[in-house]
Amino acid sequence: MAYLDTASSEPLHPAARETLAAALDRGWADPRRLHGEGRSARLLLDNARAVVAEALGVRDDEVTFVSSGTEATHRGLLGLHAGRRRPGHPPPGPVVATAVEHSAVLHAARWAGAGPVEVGVDRSGRVDADAALAALPGASVLAVQSANHEVGTRQPVTELAAHAARLGVPVFVDACASVGREPLPAGWDAAAASAHKWGGPAGVGLLLVRRGARWRSAFPVDDRDDERASGHENVPAALAAAAALQAVVAERDATDRRQRALVDRLRSGVARLPDVEVVGDPVDRLPHLATFSCLYVDGEALVTELDRRGLAVASGSACTASTLTPSRVLEAMGVLTHGNLRVSMGRDTTEADVDALLAALHEVVPRLRAEVGL
Repeated sequence: MAYLDTASSEPLHPAARETLAAALDRGWADPRRLHGEGRSARLLLDNARAVVAEALGVRDDEVTFVSSGTEATHRGLLGLHAGRRRPGHPPPGPVVATAVEHSAVLHAARWAGAGPVEVGVDRSGRVDADAALAALPGASVLAVQSANHEVGTRQPVTELAAHAARLGVPVFVDACASVGREPLPAGWDAAAASAHKWGGPAGVGLLLVRRGARWRSAFPVDDRDDERASGHENVPAALAAAAALQAVVAERDATDRRQRALVDRLRSGVARLPDVEVVGDPVDRLPHLATFSCLYVDGEALVTELDRRGLAVASGSACTASTLTPSRVLEAMGVLTHGNLRVSMGRDTTEADVDALLAALHEVVPRLRAEVGL
């Protein structure tokens, strides 16, 4: 099997596997307890936080481990929104978000009664910066992803954050697609990431809240020393996530060059198929991800046929792939949504894997079209 869906979940990194096995024997206790086992777990948790902070270039006290990237997104965004409330003042304004944000951002804003105000994007998936700036006055939060989960296009976070800061609007950055692969963009007040995207264990999210940011929990507060978290952290998994992040950041430049070359090879080969649209910015993008759409082809059928040939790829929206509904990200971009595939390279992906996928596509796409009389 050639696994080409690492944008969804990266296989466990060897550094994470080794660390997790060792930490299971030492990090199982509640790190808030004062006995020896609790102190041992607390030491491991503090070490994990320090490793993550160094890898991301942030402060230790800005890092909180939560249960997922989705939880980190909810807590980060809604905490900034709640932080805008003032006694005796009108409720905070709406969340301003790009139209291609992950559904966790949009659902959270709606749950809080905060809009969102969605700002359009161009055909590459990049937000209309002028429209975003025009929507900022009166906003409670600006939500802008570091790069898109489905097409890889980077967003102008730093530029928008500078304007937002002048207006006193905090910025939430969904960095789940990019952490481990690229440095954090400047200008965030809160950010979210997810360990399984970089080869850490599933069930570990990162909530980053900048020191000094006006953040307040939008959920019931737990009686723990970090109000940004709730419950007993999975200490072994947090340490394994930190070890994987440290490893992938150390390997990042070499991995970037290799994966970018593989994606360029794929994009070039796919473009030779008739009635296929390759989407996303061809240059200013994440290095490992390529998305394209095949006219007159059902995405589910395409995924199934490729899976039979040992090629694991994704179709549909990144946040609702199980429904195989048309991608709202591609719809917002105004590009073809039929038969879309998202292909993402991993640590072990080779040119032979890419060539096998191209050969299969050149066989399967015409056959599927012929089956429906085209």
